[in-house]
Amino acid sequence: MVTSSWAAARTQAAASRRRGAVLERAILDAALEQLSTVGWNGLTMEGVAAGAQTGKAAVYRRWPSKEDLVADALRAGLPRFDAAPDLGGVREDLLALCRRARDAMFSRPGVALRSVIHECDTTQAERFHAVIVEGVVEPTVQMLREVVERGIERGDVRPDAANGYVLDAIPAMMMYRSKMCGSEWGDADLEEMIDQLMVPLLRPSGS
Repeated sequence: MVTSSWAAARTQAAASRRRGAVLERAILDAALEQLSTVGWNGLTMEGVAAGAQTGKAAVYRRWPSKEDLVADALRAGLPRFDAAPDLGGVREDLLALCRRARDAMFSRPGVALRSVIHECDTTQAERFHAVIVEGVVEPTVQMLREVVERGIERGDVRPDAANGYVLDAIPAMMMYRSKMCGSEWGDADLEEMIDQLMVPLLRPSGS
């Protein structure tokens, strides 16, 4: 039988072999894993330390609070969006962008982020506002703007469509259906949203 003291010694030895960026990456990964499995309310600094196979003190030395740790874990884990898709048509571009956003939402960092959004109280959520805006909202809206403005240049999108209400429509719909309806956003659902909502909304008058 493995004694608790021997197990603790193994954990300490493993931690001593990982330092600096390697150990920090392991801690951040463990935080994301905790968020995606037990959620914000179930995450503890002790659980993160155990998941990273390090001591609790190593976590607290770098992040004095749960909020600090989770904010950095989300910043490090959220997917980086490249340029907006350019497939030759606004419908195809929006559909590709929605698939990319859907996959990000259901990735491990995406599940972690949703646990924070859904479970945090108002004060706690304010701590993550900048992370959410800078890491998710602004990149998504910027790519939507690129797609819409490209469509305006081609003449297949109405000239006044690159406004905040139009650009908010897809993120708002995806977040609402995900949070309130539990929608998994399959490919057929995304196509229906683009065809029933966005294409009519963007179509030039008289076409």
